[in-house]
Amino acid sequence: MWHRAWAAGRCSAVLVRTGTSRPGSPGPVTGFVRRSPGPFGLHPAQYRFPGGPMRRAHFLSAAVLLLCTACSGGPDRDSGERAKKAVDHGAAVRAAIERTSASSARVDEKIELRSADSPTTYVFAIAGAFDLAGDRGRLTVELEDSGMDPVEEVFVGDTVYVRGSRAVDEGKWASADRSEALTRYFLRAPLNDPEHLLRQMKAMRQVSNEGKEQVNGAPAVHYRGTIDHATATLRMTTETKRGLEDMREKLGDDVPVYADVWVDDEGRAVQARLSYFGGMKAMTTMTLSDFGTPVKAEAPSAGQVVPVTAGEDVLLA
Repeated sequence: MWHRAWAAGRCSAVLVRTGTSRPGSPGPVTGFVRRSPGPFGLHPAQYRFPGGPMRRAHFLSAAVLLLCTACSGGPDRDSGERAKKAVDHGAAVRAAIERTSASSARVDEKIELRSADSPTTYVFAIAGAFDLAGDRGRLTVELEDSGMDPVEEVFVGDTVYVRGSRAVDEGKWASADRSEALTRYFLRAPLNDPEHLLRQMKAMRQVSNEGKEQVNGAPAVHYRGTIDHATATLRMTTETKRGLEDMREKLGDDVPVYADVWVDDEGRAVQARLSYFGGMKAMTTMTLSDFGTPVKAEAPSAGQVVPVTAGEDVLLA
């Protein structure tokens, strides 16, 4: 598979910090920022390719595959490989996500971000309950080991209410249009919306069955694939998307993003992950459990609500 060949020629990008932030926080640049002129750390001049250019990695990987094919021989093996490739594992993933999206569940999500030139990994922890069918939910978001107070999010239809954000006064709720919100950060959903991640997972391509693993203490089939450029940049700000497009042009192909979904014995997606490792690290892992759990999510009173632009707080993406 092409995505396995990417590992031979990973690229590096630089994560830099801009703007102001609270003490102990990564500031508005837990996403990837451009040193100049805008916020993204993927300036073409900063790309490094340890082990040789990407095209060389593709060429060598292709040569190895051809050599292995020539040596393996045997019609039985060839027919078995063709039968394996004929299975549409992507259909199984999409069906599992549809089944999950028709219910409610407890959500536990971890977002891990690390720059190429720093040993520090910033970890965002998101937890709560979400009615995926009813578009309602309540989440708590915190940046671990930052000293920052957690933020509370309430999703009601197409509006997200946020309490604890630095964008509004204490005791007030900020409100933002859910469908209009954009993300500034690579592999992070706007407003930490769990449905956004599931939408991206439905677009997985080149999906393989990696066997059974344990999730939530029960067996689940692990499916692995990739997502394309359009899916990876879905509802991303222009600045951030431009940085990824620069990187894509440098690579000569899509930025390699792995997509993993685990499906339990009841056909539900119980864990989803997007990840990129190219010198820097960006990984979002969402685990779903307690399906059918009751969800309490009510809009605050109008007098407590202040409209804001989504993305003004590092905890909101």
